[in-house]
Amino acid sequence: MNVLIVDDEPSLREVLRLGLRRAGWDSATAGDFETATRLLSDREFDLVLTDLQLPDGDGIEVLRMTRERWPETPVIVITAHGSADTAVAAMKLGAHDYITKPFDIDELVIRIRQALEGRELRRENRILKTEAQGRDLSRATGIIGTSPVMRALLDRARAVAPTLATVLIHGESGTGKELIARAIHSLSKRSGPFVPLNCGALTETLLESELFGHVRGAFTDARSDKRGLFEEAEKGTLFLDEVAEMSPGMQVKLLRALQERRIRRVGSSEERAVDVRVVAATHRDLSALVREGHFREDLYYRINVIPIEVPPLRERLEDLPLLAAAFLARQARALGRAELRLSPEALATLSAHSWPGNVRELENALERAVVLEGGDVIGPAALDLVPGRGAAAPEPALGPGFSLPDHLRTIEKQLVERALSATGGHRRNAAQLLGVNERALRHLLSKDIPPER
Repeated sequence: MNVLIVDDEPSLREVLRLGLRRAGWDSATAGDFETATRLLSDREFDLVLTDLQLPDGDGIEVLRMTRERWPETPVIVITAHGSADTAVAAMKLGAHDYITKPFDIDELVIRIRQALEGRELRRENRILKTEAQGRDLSRATGIIGTSPVMRALLDRARAVAPTLATVLIHGESGTGKELIARAIHSLSKRSGPFVPLNCGALTETLLESELFGHVRGAFTDARSDKRGLFEEAEKGTLFLDEVAEMSPGMQVKLLRALQERRIRRVGSSEERAVDVRVVAATHRDLSALVREGHFREDLYYRINVIPIEVPPLRERLEDLPLLAAAFLARQARALGRAELRLSPEALATLSAHSWPGNVRELENALERAVVLEGGDVIGPAALDLVPGRGAAAPEPALGPGFSLPDHLRTIEKQLVERALSATGGHRRNAAQLLGVNERALRHLLSKDIPPER
């Protein structure tokens, strides 16, 4: 635990520092508002202890800054006799407690311990609430995650679900595009089934038959009539994955079906009305394919009525612990094993990875780790991951203009930025991921790192 002591009396600062040290806490000291501001800007403290009267300001401003920058950090105000009203006013602004001078150091230690216990309790409650929200979200849609980007994505899915609007889901491979499509279907009021189809897995002829069906004798081996997936998905949702892989001819036929809401089986002249919600998905840039003439512009606008972007795992690393816990629980149930969990080192290894294969890669990595690890705790060795693998930077050109120190500083910057991103900007946790202390991390952040050559 680390406490910031703000008081203009050097002797009192030293008494407080020694008293807190005997209680087992480290501390930093500031004799004025300017120093306190600099310290609070640089790092998060577990608690702030501040006098109300400072030579260049007051404790109220220290309180305000702490509440704005570190809202979970409790502040205890020190006040002289006769200024209790000011202390009460400070509590209304968010101070945790106040203590009047002169005070007993043992009493202050008790007050600090109570404040720190309350802080930890609030953090635990928030974590439990977040996990509960994640479980509720997972039960409702199968989607695991409570990060801001996933909440925004689910809000969009909820908004579009009751409508008939065609949705285009875009995202890298392994991000869970089909899961989002299923969520849209489950949140809708459609009574029919969810019917998926990978358009890139079939030839043009087979794809047409799968989508629209065929009649007996339409082609070799067509020995009987067959309903297509448009008909199978009646009053439900038809999910067309990898829609960018459709041939130009199939694009025309799909466009017609979407526009007229009618289909014709292969080999038949009879048209059939269909009531189907279509959700399409692709990992490719359809707008670029349109410009290049590989995808019909009119079909693009028809399926891109409501666009939804699924973020890659590297942009929602806050969700990684929830995802890992869910995958491990699934593996434990399947294997009849006891509860499986990750060691802190294993979680740090996962957080440092770039995840080019996204959520699918994470699931596969954990499945492999469960097989390799004999115990209930998964260690980093069982993960078989190299931190940062999958996002290799281009090889630098050696020769005139190349600077090894500059290149190493650039690599340092990239690793620091990834660690801060993985921990939501929390410097202490980022330092742990990087295997350095907070002082070393501050040194890295203070470097004037040039742009990569």
